[in-house]
Amino acid sequence: MNFARQLRLFLLLAALLSMGYRAAADTIVLKNGRRILALGVVEEGDKVKYQTSAGELSLPKSIVDHIERGGAGPTGNLPGGDVANLAIAPPASQPATGGDSEAIERAAVHDGAIDREYIGKLEVEARSGTKRANFNAAMGHHAAATFELSHGDMEHALADERTALIYDPEEPALLLDVAYVHLRRSEFKQSLDYLEHARRVAPENPDVPKLAGWAYYGLNKIDQAVAEWKGALALRPDAEVQAALEKAQRDKSEEENYKENESSHFTLRYSGAAAPALARDVLRTLEMHFSAIESALNYTPPDSIGVILYTQEAFADITRAPGWVGALNDGRIRVPVQGLMGVDGELSRVLKHELTHSFIKQKTHGHAPTWVQEGLAQWMEGQRSGENAAVLAQIYSEGHAVTMGRLEGSWMGLSGDAAGYAYAWALANVEYIVEKEGMGDIERILDRIGSGMATEAAVKEVLHSDYNDLMQSTAEYLKKTYGH
Repeated sequence: MNFARQLRLFLLLAALLSMGYRAAADTIVLKNGRRILALGVVEEGDKVKYQTSAGELSLPKSIVDHIERGGAGPTGNLPGGDVANLAIAPPASQPATGGDSEAIERAAVHDGAIDREYIGKLEVEARSGTKRANFNAAMGHHAAATFELSHGDMEHALADERTALIYDPEEPALLLDVAYVHLRRSEFKQSLDYLEHARRVAPENPDVPKLAGWAYYGLNKIDQAVAEWKGALALRPDAEVQAALEKAQRDKSEEENYKENESSHFTLRYSGAAAPALARDVLRTLEMHFSAIESALNYTPPDSIGVILYTQEAFADITRAPGWVGALNDGRIRVPVQGLMGVDGELSRVLKHELTHSFIKQKTHGHAPTWVQEGLAQWMEGQRSGENAAVLAQIYSEGHAVTMGRLEGSWMGLSGDAAGYAYAWALANVEYIVEKEGMGDIERILDRIGSGMATEAAVKEVLHSDYNDLMQSTAEYLKKTYGH
């Protein structure tokens, strides 16, 4: 092995080791079943506070069931500001209680499963038309939806919550829950429909403008997002809303004097430092890549995709991303283009990479793990594993490869070397899947993730291999394809 390759191996092994020692994380378990992996969790008065990439956030203690201390602590999967990942707490509002609502919840979900027979009986009783019987049926479906959401099954959670609304169509908490699930699925326009209904029946509920702010932010309507979040804070102090508002205000301040262009699938904003010809060239390139990715993934994102062209300084100030990040997709594609007069090969690859993230996020409703996101984005932009194949295969053969589960969360806290290792493995795994069975398997895995299935379960159902099998097969593929 030559010196350069030895050095590269050393750096990757160092990166591997650095990924193995991280601060222990805690898990905040909410009463609705949602679990939040977080650092620095403390209880203060009626709040539970925790650290995120956006600063300190807090939750009302009333919606927290318990805190599990000292779990595995990957740098990823911590709450942040990414709309697609929607790291915001579910609505604090609960359906109006009365009668046997708690008993109904316990009967509708017990022994780790939903009792559909019991819910069916509630529906039969609701045919009597009494207010109490309708409320009971709504609570049965609401309990089922809460259980499904806690297990990541957003498709069935949405169906049950919408059925609950049939029995109690003016209940604000149910309207908010449906809106929340639509947000989790990156379905922003649908979410706003339910939020506007909730606003009419509960104009003083602070969760309405809070969620509406996220919906508008997801639709690239920053002014409306800022207005909604200011309204939410006027109704109730909320550190989570405050952090989101500050981020949106940074965007708004930076982009106030930006120019705007549009195309069939994109809304582009750019600073005066970017020439109009460059902006037009970027849109043309994005539309070309849109067609290619649309064909590969057999999917068309329903909403216009926001794109921002920055100077290098503005990109660093606004995104606050690590130095190794050359572009960012946090719901909008953010790219520094300082000094460019047109789209060169490197910018074209960056645009295709970031656009792939937009497709994946919308296709999977924001639930694709980072290794799938980054592996497929690299593949789509044209990268292959040749340069890193021998090193990765050697790391695997020596038993030092990090597990794929550790590559699922965010990589934003990684050093440059650790990020390089993570990107290399992600590409290798996706490359192996595509080369072995074609893009159809990738599409089927994404579809299953989008339906709420855990990624390893989706991989196992499509490839008949678990994560360990996939890593082994990938290492063997690298050896066979690229040699030693």
